[in-house]
Amino acid sequence: MNKWLITVTVMLPTLIEIIDMTIVNVSLGHIRGSLGGAFEESTWILTMYMVSNAIVVTITGWLSNIFGRKNYLILSISLFTLSSFLCGVSWSIPSIVFFRVLQGIGGGGLQPISQAILLETFPKEEHGKAMAVFGTGVILGPIVGPLLGGWITDNWSWHWIFFINVPIGLLSILMAILFIKDPPWAKKKPVKIDYFGLATISLGVGSLQILLDQGQLKDWFSSRLIQSLAIISFISLSTFIYWSLKRKNPILELALFKERTFSLGNLALFFTFFCLFGTIVLLPVFLQELMGYTAYLTGLVVGPGGIVTLISLWIAGRTVNKIRADRLAIFGLLVNSLACYQMSRFNLQVDFVTLVIPRVILGFGMGFVFIPLTIATIANIKKEEMAMATSIISFIRNIGGSFGTAFVSTMLSRKAQTYQTYLVENLTPFDISYELALKKIQTFLSLKGLQEPLLTEISRAAIYKELVRQSMMLSFNSVFFILAVLFVVGVAFVIVMGKKGETERSHFF
Repeated sequence: MNKWLITVTVMLPTLIEIIDMTIVNVSLGHIRGSLGGAFEESTWILTMYMVSNAIVVTITGWLSNIFGRKNYLILSISLFTLSSFLCGVSWSIPSIVFFRVLQGIGGGGLQPISQAILLETFPKEEHGKAMAVFGTGVILGPIVGPLLGGWITDNWSWHWIFFINVPIGLLSILMAILFIKDPPWAKKKPVKIDYFGLATISLGVGSLQILLDQGQLKDWFSSRLIQSLAIISFISLSTFIYWSLKRKNPILELALFKERTFSLGNLALFFTFFCLFGTIVLLPVFLQELMGYTAYLTGLVVGPGGIVTLISLWIAGRTVNKIRADRLAIFGLLVNSLACYQMSRFNLQVDFVTLVIPRVILGFGMGFVFIPLTIATIANIKKEEMAMATSIISFIRNIGGSFGTAFVSTMLSRKAQTYQTYLVENLTPFDISYELALKKIQTFLSLKGLQEPLLTEISRAAIYKELVRQSMMLSFNSVFFILAVLFVVGVAFVIVMGKKGETERSHFF
């Protein structure tokens, strides 16, 4: 079977699933207004998709053994397609939350399965090409999702962000039936269902994902809900690990972590996606909240970086067998650090070109990190273990992104409060700059016909509004700088991984 035909077959539904993780974000207000729900209630539309998706990603290797990989792929696409249609016809917030859970269950297995199939379809010397294709979806999906969601919502309606999945899903099912074949190790196996293991990992991963998604909204550990979720997650995951290590056929093959390169690679991937998702989240928020950019203009800033990512993915894919993987990854991390440092120098008068350049640099670095790290991580994994390995890698990658998103959101809010408190100290009659600014605004407004006491109140409000903007700008600068430092710290993980790879004589190092 033609390897590129198989590639299209597995990547088509996978790309749509990855886009669906973020496409709803920009349409949430429209959905809430249409279905009549409160803000906190509507956030569960996002959270419950991520929860069900994270649980299924973790156990995909196990589910593939139960159903057979091809059957499970078709089942996943079918459930994702059906639930997408049901989301589009939802009549209330609870109904769309329920259907989003089903959509997350259907979509959860697509990333690990497609990655496993690609790695088996392409010979080992062409794994760089395979991961270039896969990386295109993984990295561009979160970028394209919000832009596509905004365009569809503005020009059609929010229902179509779900309906658009239906024809693509039906085509994907047909292609999977025709073109996907299971090798002997990927066929259905007699597996005894581990109900206790399934319950503990589902409860642990689900609680952790809700904690990360809702933590900032609930002010983290000041909330009883967040405290309870942290305890439940810790106990459940600890119990699952202990239980799995004692079983012969566990849901998650933790023995894979005995392979040191695999363990170190997953640690490096977690850290990398922690930082990458932080940058992906921050830039659009900065553009729209502080710079006043529309979704379209934001897309013009972000878009060139996505195009450059495609180019760098293919360059990295073609050079990963010629240059040591750890060196390529270190180069990519340093490039990303440079991009974040440039973003930390933004101000409220920054021009369009200055905004685009760091985003392009970041896009270039992404490809040189993702492909070498992924290939090095699975370099010593056997084919029959690939489905389980890619399931673990997908979970680590996604949970790293969730931690990164939660981290930057929290830091942005907390640092903005800190800077605001600091700047407010200077808004006193004893500060010459404040008094001069106040007089200028009062003079301008008096020419517009405003009288006291309204004149002074509006003048002070205008200054305070600008102070809040400056506080947020300083906060963005600070968080971008932290990410720049973290990318450099990530180099240490890759260096250790590279030294271990040399010891084990993996040809990817």
